[in-house]
Amino acid sequence: MAAPLLLLLLAGSGRAAAPGGSGRQVSMQYNPGWNSSSVNLLHVRAVGPSDTLHYVWSSIGAPAVLLVASGSRSSSLRVNWTRLLSPAPAGAIWIDPPSSVLYSAAVVFTKVFEYSEAQQAEFFYPTYDLSDFSWGSVNGTLNHTALTAEFRGVPATDPSSSFSNGSLAFRVTAYEASGRDGPLPSLLHTANSSKLEFVLAGVAPRGNSSRFMLEVATVEEAGVVQKLRSLRSIDDEYTPTIFETLSLVSEAQNGSSTLSFLQWKATAYGSQTPRREDSIQCRSQGLQAANWTLPVSSIVHAYFGEGVGSTYISAINISFGGEDGQVYQEKRYLSWSALLGFGQPPKDTFSPLVISIMAVALGTPVLLLVLGSCLVLLVQRKRYSEYEPIN
Repeated sequence: MAAPLLLLLLAGSGRAAAPGGSGRQVSMQYNPGWNSSSVNLLHVRAVGPSDTLHYVWSSIGAPAVLLVASGSRSSSLRVNWTRLLSPAPAGAIWIDPPSSVLYSAAVVFTKVFEYSEAQQAEFFYPTYDLSDFSWGSVNGTLNHTALTAEFRGVPATDPSSSFSNGSLAFRVTAYEASGRDGPLPSLLHTANSSKLEFVLAGVAPRGNSSRFMLEVATVEEAGVVQKLRSLRSIDDEYTPTIFETLSLVSEAQNGSSTLSFLQWKATAYGSQTPRREDSIQCRSQGLQAANWTLPVSSIVHAYFGEGVGSTYISAINISFGGEDGQVYQEKRYLSWSALLGFGQPPKDTFSPLVISIMAVALGTPVLLLVLGSCLVLLVQRKRYSEYEPIN
C-alpha cells in the first residue's frame, strides 16, 4: 500500500476539483461484461489528473461497495462473471493493472434491526438480514447526467408483511467536483467522494414505538487502523439544530495519514423533502472489532479472496429515532445520508455570511464600549476646562 503516493494524488485531484477546476471525469457502468439484469453490479469510475478512483457497488449477497484507488488514469475493472456467481467467487474481481492499486477497502451493509423500549428494557424483533433481500434492477434507475442510481429491495420472505407497501433502498450519488448538496443534511463533498442515502419508505413497524438500527461493517487491508471521530461545532448554518459530525476514518498504522472515510451528520430525516422539523435523532454505537465472520457478500470475497476474516473487519451500529420512535411511526419514512471516499473527510468552515454576523455581533458591543469611554473622557475634560478658580 503506497499511502504517501495516494495522498499526494488525492491532493492534486482536490485542487483540480476546486471551483473553476476540471474535477474528475466520472462514468457509471451497469453489470460490465454481463447482459443480464438478474443481479446488480454498478461500477463508478472517477478519473483524475493522475489517478483513478473505483467504486464498485453491488447487491450480490449483502449490499456492499468496494473502494479502490489506482495510480493510473487508464486502470479498469475486470469481472469474471462465471466465478463471481459461483459458490467460490475469490479472484473474480480485480483492477487492471493490479500493480497500479494504491489502496483498497470495502463497506458492507449487513443488517437492519428493529427494536422497542419498554420499562427500560430493549425488545428486538427478528432481524432483517440484507443478504436475504430480493433486489430490483438498478439499470432502470441509472441517471448518467445526475450520476445517481438506486438499489431497492424487500425481504425474500416477509412473514409479518411489514414490506407489503414498503421497501428499503440505498441511493448512490457520484461527484465530479467539490460542492455542497442542496437538500438537508446538505453534506459538503469533494471529487474524491460519493454519497450514500439509506432509505426506509412505507415499511410498517412491528411495534408502537419501533426504532431502527443499521449495522455497517468495514473491511481493510493489514496495516490499517480505524477510528471514530466526533466533531462538534457551534455552526449549524447548513444543517439547522445539528452540531455534530461523525467520521469513521481509516489510517495507516505507521503514520497519521487518512486513507478513506465514512462521514455523516448526527441526524436522519422523516420526509422526502426534509425540513428542520423532520429531523430524526441519529446515534452511533461505538466502533468494534467484529468477532464474527463476514456475511455472504460476493464482491468482497471476490476482490479480497477467501482469506477475508474478522481480523480485518470492524463494525458499527447506527440507530435512528427518539425515545418514543414517533417520527417514523407517523410518517413511515426514514432517510440517512453519508459520504464515503478517499483521503481526508471534508470539514465545514464558517461561511462569509456567518463570519460577518459574528463580527457584527461581537464587534458592536466593543465599539459601543469604546465610544462610551471616549464620550465619558470628553465630558470630564469639558467639565475641568470650564472651571474658573475663585481667586
